[in-house]
Amino acid sequence: MSQTLCNGSGKKQVRVWVDGCFDMVHFGHANLIRQAKLLGDYLIVGVHSDEEITKHKGPPVFNQEERYRMVRAIKWVDEIVEGAPYCTTIETLDKYNCDFVCHGDDISVTADGSDAYQEVKDAGRYREVSRTQGVSTTDIVGRMLLVTKSHHKREGEDLPDKERVHQIQKDASGHSPWTGVSQFLATTKRIVQFSGGREAKPTDKVIYVAGAFDCFHIGHLTFLEKAATYGDYVIVGLHTDTEVNRYCGSNYPIMNLHERVLSVLACRHVDEVVIGAPYTVSRDIMAHFKVNLVIHGNSKVYADSVGGDPYAEPKKQEKFRLIGTESTLNTAGLVQRIIEHRQLYEARNLKKEKKELAVYEATRQDQGFKAV
Repeated sequence: MSQTLCNGSGKKQVRVWVDGCFDMVHFGHANLIRQAKLLGDYLIVGVHSDEEITKHKGPPVFNQEERYRMVRAIKWVDEIVEGAPYCTTIETLDKYNCDFVCHGDDISVTADGSDAYQEVKDAGRYREVSRTQGVSTTDIVGRMLLVTKSHHKREGEDLPDKERVHQIQKDASGHSPWTGVSQFLATTKRIVQFSGGREAKPTDKVIYVAGAFDCFHIGHLTFLEKAATYGDYVIVGLHTDTEVNRYCGSNYPIMNLHERVLSVLACRHVDEVVIGAPYTVSRDIMAHFKVNLVIHGNSKVYADSVGGDPYAEPKKQEKFRLIGTESTLNTAGLVQRIIEHRQLYEARNLKKEKKELAVYEATRQDQGFKAV
C-alpha cells in the first residue's frame, strides 16, 4: 500500500527507482546512480537475478550475490531490491513508493526485443539521464575477450589468418550505437562529481592502501570493506597504467587510470584517491597524508622497479598490516572467468548488439515517418 513519506524539511520525499543487471559493476553504472540520486531524496536500486539476466541478455559474469553486494557499496544507493523484475512496471514503483524510474539515454530491450520501460513511459513516470560514453559491460567483457587476440599481442607476434579475417569482418559490420567499443575521456568535473569532498579530521585514523584496482570487483570490495574497519579515513593510491603494466604484464591494465579512479571513488568505503600514486610507499607519502596504517590484502606484493620492498618504510615505522579477506578473486581470475566461457560471452555480446541495433533503426524510421 502506497504511503506518503517526508524528507528532513517536512516536504514529500521524492523516491527514485533505478534497476538493472549491474554486471561487472563499473563507473558508468555508478554515474547513472549518481545522476538518479540528484533527482530525488531517496534512491532504491533494483538488481535483476541471474535467471532474469540469462533469459533476456545471456549469462552474467558475476553471480547475483556478488552483484547485490557491489551495488550496495555504491555510495549514492540508499536501498537495494534483490531479484527485481526485468521489466519495470507501475506495480513495482507503487510497491516501493517510488515516484518514477530513472534510466540512461540508451535502450533496454527484453528477450522479445520490446522496450523494457514502455509501461512507465506511457504513464509519465520515466526520467532519463545521460549515459556515460565510453564504457559498458559489453565493452569491458569485449576487452577481456581480446586478451587472447590482437589487443594484447606481444611485440613481434601476429594473428593467424583466420583470426585476422574475423577481426576485419567484425570491424566492418554494423554495431549498436550503445554497445560499440569507444574510449572514455575523463574530465576534472566528473572526478569532482564522484568525490565525497570530506577531508580527514585531525582525530581520524588514516588508512592507506595502494594497488591497480583494475576492473573493480568483489575482491576489491571485500578488501576495502575490511580495511575501513581499521580506521576512520581510507585513502587509495592508484598506480599508473605504466606501473601496473610493469608488475602485472602486457595484458594489463584492462581499464585505464581515469576509469579506475572513478570506479574506486564510487565505493562508499573510500574517502580519497591518489591518482598515479608512486609504487613505493615512502616516508614523504606517509607524512604528507598523515598515514597511521598501511594495509595490503591477498594480492601478491611485487618488488619495486629496483628490486626493493615497496612497503619497507611503513614496516620500519611499524605501521604496516597484511589482511586476508573472504574473497580471493583478482583481476586475472576475473579475466579467466570470461575466457573459460568465451563462446557464451561472445554470443551474448553479439546478440545484445543485434537487438539494440534493430530497435535503434526502427526508432529512426518511426521518427522519420512522424517528421513527414
